[in-house]
Amino acid sequence: MIEKITYIESRQTYPYKNLAVEEHLLLNCEKNQCILYLWQNRNTIVIGRNQNAWKECLVSKLEADDGFIVRRLSGGGAVYHDLGNLNFTFLVNKDNYDLDKQLQVIIEAVAKFGITAVKSGRNDILIDGKKFSGNAFYETGSQCYHHGTIMFNVNIDELSKYLTVSKEKLKSKGVDSVRSRVANLTDFNKDITLESLKKSLFEAFEEVYNEEVYKLKANVIEFEDLDQKDIEKRTAHFASWDVIFGKRIDFQHEVSKRFEWGQLLIQFNVDSGLIKDIAIFSDAMKTEFVPKLEQGLKNCKYSRKEICAALEGVSLLDESEKAMKKDIILWFEELDL
Repeated sequence: MIEKITYIESRQTYPYKNLAVEEHLLLNCEKNQCILYLWQNRNTIVIGRNQNAWKECLVSKLEADDGFIVRRLSGGGAVYHDLGNLNFTFLVNKDNYDLDKQLQVIIEAVAKFGITAVKSGRNDILIDGKKFSGNAFYETGSQCYHHGTIMFNVNIDELSKYLTVSKEKLKSKGVDSVRSRVANLTDFNKDITLESLKKSLFEAFEEVYNEEVYKLKANVIEFEDLDQKDIEKRTAHFASWDVIFGKRIDFQHEVSKRFEWGQLLIQFNVDSGLIKDIAIFSDAMKTEFVPKLEQGLKNCKYSRKEICAALEGVSLLDESEKAMKKDIILWFEELDL
């Protein structure tokens, strides 16, 4: 039985730190406690535990716009976060995990704005058939969390911009995202703001959990009162290249382009974020050019920046080959990988 409810909100928008706090709260949640954690990420694609970052979003485009890619602990599909989205996490012991009650907090919070929301299946909350909240779940040992999005004023155009799969041929063993029709809460009530939404969630949290034997009032804790040393360590973990891109999902990517000097087709075999094998096909007259490129790119990290740097490092003596290499680098600088 829940005997203590705790409320905390993050007032910063650095995604890796927000996920670090979430994991810290998960591992430190008391046996009969329920924590409601509210947080926001700026310009971020969050992918599920078993997804392929390159398949789910246009990595280079997001990075060029100073965006972030984050791999969360839970499963499910890729989602876009901007400051028009509010994230929530319920953290409890497995014995007290109650999905219906947790979702009821969201539904009742929205009802305070005169909006009727309903659960759909296991993962979504809808208004008039449109999704405004997607949910995902995670457990480790006896500790669990349920988290999700609340789209109150998300820039839908930006969402579509980054979650579009590249037109280049891409085959993957990862998990496909399910893209649904979505809506913002402000589509149904234009007066909703971030602060009013937080207030309604806090009130609904207390009201729903007052159904327990104990008449519970939420204990509010400040973000700064948490163990900052532990959080910084976890932040570095979530921000690491190995966590975001290095997961063991192998895939193949094929790109091609016709240059003045000939056709070029490149096939990458990527494993754990590294180019493990590469095949380059060309009708260019310079027959030794292709093997040099293949050798230079093998075991390179699969990212636009790293590939361009590796190409720069390919040693060529022939001036025409150097010009060809420059053409390829300029091409890669524009590719969405």
